[in-house]
Amino acid sequence: MNHLLTRWGKAQDRAAPLPEYPRPQFQRADWLNLNGPWDYAIYRQGEPFGGYQGEIAVPFSPEARLSGVGRSLQPDETLYYRREFTPADGFLKHTTLLHFGAVDHACRVRLNGQEIGAHAGGYTPFSFDVSRCVREGVNEIRLEVTDPTDTSWAGRGKQSGKPGGIWYTAQSGIWQTVWLESLPARHLSRVRMEPDIDAGVIKITPSDDCYAIFQERKAALRARETMEIPVRDMRLWSPEDPYLYDIAFECGEDFVRSYFGMRKFSLGKDEAGTPRLMLNNAPYFHNGLLDQGYWPDGLLTAPSDEALLYDIRTCKALGFNMLRKHIKIEPLRWYYHCDREGMLVWQDMVNGGAKYDFGVIGVLPFLGVRLNDGPKNYRRFGRESEEGRAQYYEDLECMLEHLENCVGLAMWVPFNEGWGQFDANKAVEFIRARDISRTVDHASGWHDQGGGDCVSPHIYFTKLKAPKRGKDDNRALVLSEFGGYSHAVEGHVWNPGKVFGYRVYKSLGALREAYAKLYAKQVKPLTDAGLSAAVYTQVSDVEDEVNGLMTYDREVLKILKIEKTVDKA
Repeated sequence: MNHLLTRWGKAQDRAAPLPEYPRPQFQRADWLNLNGPWDYAIYRQGEPFGGYQGEIAVPFSPEARLSGVGRSLQPDETLYYRREFTPADGFLKHTTLLHFGAVDHACRVRLNGQEIGAHAGGYTPFSFDVSRCVREGVNEIRLEVTDPTDTSWAGRGKQSGKPGGIWYTAQSGIWQTVWLESLPARHLSRVRMEPDIDAGVIKITPSDDCYAIFQERKAALRARETMEIPVRDMRLWSPEDPYLYDIAFECGEDFVRSYFGMRKFSLGKDEAGTPRLMLNNAPYFHNGLLDQGYWPDGLLTAPSDEALLYDIRTCKALGFNMLRKHIKIEPLRWYYHCDREGMLVWQDMVNGGAKYDFGVIGVLPFLGVRLNDGPKNYRRFGRESEEGRAQYYEDLECMLEHLENCVGLAMWVPFNEGWGQFDANKAVEFIRARDISRTVDHASGWHDQGGGDCVSPHIYFTKLKAPKRGKDDNRALVLSEFGGYSHAVEGHVWNPGKVFGYRVYKSLGALREAYAKLYAKQVKPLTDAGLSAAVYTQVSDVEDEVNGLMTYDREVLKILKIEKTVDKA
């Protein structure tokens, strides 16, 4: 187990990690957090269960240092969990739901000896109605978890059984908050909120009949019908003024607190006729960072809520207004902090597919060869499995619904660098059928299919330049990855004997000088010429990668200050 710890990991309360309410946009007063010590065991599949082997601190994966375990779940093994809990007197009502923020990858769940359900998909939340088997007094939860990691077509993100370079330690099991809530018979399941700044209204579609309480007014809403509620004295949300409106929903005895922001993301043209990304009907430059969301002590799980907020505030203080959440879906509290702090978000879909063809993802793009990602090339993109392609869309729809109300989320990114890419233009149609309020970068990096809202190159090894495009291509030009300038800070490196970077500098001074020159001499001229966004790699070092603006433990800020070289277009 690696030695690096963050300051938040060092202060971790192992008995009650991540105690915050996990769903800030759909918040109820009464709930029961089930994070903390659980029993665990790992056995080979088919091997008889021989009892529990120790304690694990949920929601940290057994591979993460903060879990207290330090073991890796192999594809041919099963991870077992067990925990007892006792609801407070009066907690249990008509309907009781058991929520899991995320479990990687597939699990079966039992409560008090009864199987209550199963789930597959390692990055999105799920819930079970446990009303029939939960009881007053002591209850017992059991889970069985399996995780194929990169031996299957399942969505896995950056996880690898053989980590190194841009691929990271595989993790498994529960990695987001587990919690319980009990509700009256009549209650609200979901609310969709879509701001319309042109009409000055918030469009609300609830799952059940309810009342919206907003700006000292009470409006009756009908289940599955969209109602437009006027917003008096409308104040627009932006990174410069991240204003949020409080709203509440009343459904019988059920009471839910929420919020929204009035903003608009779109594609348009500036006064010169250049396609641009727009915010609130005006061209707006997305000055961003690639954000992997990894931590040395928690892996995919941040050691605390304060740690999540620290990254966002640090990036904002450095002059950035956007984070591209790379091949990961965060807990909802991360998006909540972005909404409050004024940080735009580009959201990647988690990649899957069979083993990737190095020629497709690592050779052809640098030769200027773009492959068609349709059926004739499914095999080359690792997408021969019909079941795997169907699962991609199930996972994509779950992500779209899960994050639909996040205020700062500006862009969907369904595919990156050809990793499990297929039918990217159809993915754009799928997204737009469910969400027309955001832009789409259909194929970030290479193997552009001509769709979506962006021309989206990645440039690391050559001088930054705008790609050639057809005269009828009205998509915005975005540099969705670049930079990756690297320096290993002694004492703050994951693997001192094996560091990786795109361009390595021996001192912090040299790194800072090169970084400033990159923005002044290359990014700024491209911005003037029509660039709508730039995504520098990356927020922090991650394992062998030492190309972050911060070290992996977040203790050393490599770039102390950046000159303001890019502004709103």
